[in-house]
Amino acid sequence: MRNKAYEYCLKCINTPECPRYVKKQMEQWMAICDGKDAVYKVSSRKVKQLYAILKLLRMPKGLRAGQPLYDCTTGYQWLFYTATLCTVRRDNPQKRKYETCLLEISRKNFKTYTIATIFILLFLTEPRFSKFYSVAPDGTLSREVREAISETLKSSPDVYSFGDSLRFKILRDSITFKPTSTQYIPLSYSTSRMDGRLPNAFCADEVGALPTSYAIEAMRSGQLNILNKLGFIISTKYPTIDNPFEDEVGYCKKVLDGLIEDESRFSLLYEPDETKNWMDDDLVLRQANPVSLEIPEIWEDLKKKRAYAIAVESARENFLTKHCNIIYQGQGTETYIDVADVQACKVSRIDWTGRTVYLGLDLSMTNDNTSVSMVSVDDDGTVLADSIAFIPADRIDEKNAYEKIDYREYIRTGECIACGGKIIDYGAVEDFIMGIEEKYGVRVQAIGYDRWNAMSTAQKLDDAGYNTVEIRQHSSVLHPPTKWLKEKILKGEFAYAPNRLLEINFQNARCTYDSNMNLYVHKKKSKGKVDMVVSLINAMYLLQQDYVLGDGGVGIQVI
Repeated sequence: MRNKAYEYCLKCINTPECPRYVKKQMEQWMAICDGKDAVYKVSSRKVKQLYAILKLLRMPKGLRAGQPLYDCTTGYQWLFYTATLCTVRRDNPQKRKYETCLLEISRKNFKTYTIATIFILLFLTEPRFSKFYSVAPDGTLSREVREAISETLKSSPDVYSFGDSLRFKILRDSITFKPTSTQYIPLSYSTSRMDGRLPNAFCADEVGALPTSYAIEAMRSGQLNILNKLGFIISTKYPTIDNPFEDEVGYCKKVLDGLIEDESRFSLLYEPDETKNWMDDDLVLRQANPVSLEIPEIWEDLKKKRAYAIAVESARENFLTKHCNIIYQGQGTETYIDVADVQACKVSRIDWTGRTVYLGLDLSMTNDNTSVSMVSVDDDGTVLADSIAFIPADRIDEKNAYEKIDYREYIRTGECIACGGKIIDYGAVEDFIMGIEEKYGVRVQAIGYDRWNAMSTAQKLDDAGYNTVEIRQHSSVLHPPTKWLKEKILKGEFAYAPNRLLEINFQNARCTYDSNMNLYVHKKKSKGKVDMVVSLINAMYLLQQDYVLGDGGVGIQVI
């Protein structure tokens, strides 16, 4: 079905100004529009209804005050409204496809007004006695959404009133649509006021500023008995990755990358694909600010802000986070490698028989994962790899809920082993390692480990006749294998058998640089578990010492 949102996708999807994750979401949704999905479709009736309402609503202020919203709506807004509100099941057109809708977008892209418009649309389309909530970090932000709704309604007489009677009752703490007794209530963050709500729809605004995910989870918990639930999660970037919004963004990326199946998610992630050259690369600004492609005044203002941030370092953090959707943390944190590049190296199977292999360990405690990785090198220089994770057997459900990963599925596929109770049984890990030669038909040349939590295991492996090598987890030591692994993947000189859990670990991995520009995977700054990548890098260290440097380094303790 062709519509304004579809036209926007056609216009943008093949341009560099469209970020790659937005393109992925566009491709999936356009397939539905084209009738290629057997379960879902875009409802022409709902689209017509959307258009009709936007023609009745009026812009309350600004350069286009008094004009219909239909004429003022930007491309990304058309896509967001149409996809989230008009994509439905074929067998039940009243049931929407998407339940969680995430929008990552920079300031000055009409974010607040987008939220306000969504609530007005819901007022006029949702069933009687519906309840809507907006959640924001503080009262000021909550009032901004309420004021935007109020101003738009009061500027739209065809919607706001019927004859001499007002259709809406606007109070300080609520807005009610009288014909259906539907109510909107703005909330500011609280640890005690969120539970017990029954939202048909909610919007969490500036989620990057929320201290925890409590507000979002409280809203979701209140929707358990709602047939057509809907939740919007919207924010810019913030200076730290340790916030609920980054958790949601990370999850949505895994969905778009095909690592997690969740057809109830829709996300528009307007963040730049490459960030290093933000000072002179216009694409950084374009990809984070879709409205700038349509409104020249906004584009010119962004360039002025960029020039100021270049000249004044104290303004840099605010500019990069709020106007470029780049997390600015001094020396910075970056994605280790695009998971799509990793997936391009996947092969159907690897024949390990007769190969000399190197093992890398990442041992941990309690709910953290432990991992064993194995690498070898083929005759053509391709690095062959396999990795397996170990988790506490009694924490599977807990980890599934917290990490939003189906560990039981990965246990079934052999990518993960559950052992022990509340903590991992190192004995099971040691038994697995000692059984590798027989299981795979290989010869273990050396085993690399981090001293932390591993001394006992290393001693047992040493007593069993294995060559164990302590690898100090310092940036100067880890930089060469970290860089080499990345280069091998990018060159297509890396191969692994299907292992979705390993792909998720790569997706989670974040890197940083030390003062000497040594690159290393930073566990604390990564989003989720990265144990499989860490153990893989330890294995790569040993392989690099032997095959690249040729100095017999695998027999030397690195301390």
